[in-house]
Order: sequence, then C-alpha cells, then structure tokens
Amino acid sequence: MPWIKQEDCTGCGICIEECPVGAISIRDEKSEIHMGICIRCGICHNVCPVDAIRHDSEKIPQEVEANIEWVKDLMRYYKTTEEREGFIGRIKKHFKKEQMVIKKTLERLESLEI
Repeated sequence: MPWIKQEDCTGCGICIEECPVGAISIRDEKSEIHMGICIRCGICHNVCPVDAIRHDSEKIPQEVEANIEWVKDLMRYYKTTEEREGFIGRIKKHFKKEQMVIKKTLERLESLEI
C-alpha cells in the first residue's frame, strides 16, 4: 500500500491530478492518500517528482515494533510469570493465525482469473 513520506512531500499536487479514483487530497499543504478509496494502481508512485510516495515494505520495521509495543503494553495486565507465558503463547497463536490468513490469501490470488 502506498504512503506519503510527509517530510519529502512538496504539495505539488501532481499525484492528485493523476490519481484515477481521487484517493489523494491535500491536507496541511501535503498530499494524503485515503486508503479506503485507493485501488493500489501505483500511478502515484510513478508520477511523484520527489519520490515522497513510498512502498509499504519500507514500514515493516515500524510495524514490527508497533506489534512488540502492543504486546508489551498488554503484558502489564499479567502479574505472574505463568500468566505472562500463557499470554505470550496466545499472542503467538494470534500472529500465526494472521500468517495463515495471509498464506491462504496469497494461494487464492494465484488462482484468480486475470
């Protein structure tokens, strides 16, 4: 999914003009992508003259860190080592389930008629 590196965006509006579905607008003199509208066509990536529109793979480290911080925050509710170990086991199952959903989705995408 595309995202806009705000510190690099000049607010030129080229991405807004070129977006085929109107998923980009200006807010505080910077472009903003409305993900509920975005069709992931990649045009905005190609037209941005300052490469401010980035690929989501760049955010993997931040997403991992956010997951870890979320888990750490939830751990405050568990007082004993046994409770914490049980919680970590359940969280691992949660992420493994998410991993399975992604795997099965990718498999199904392979069989889509194009």
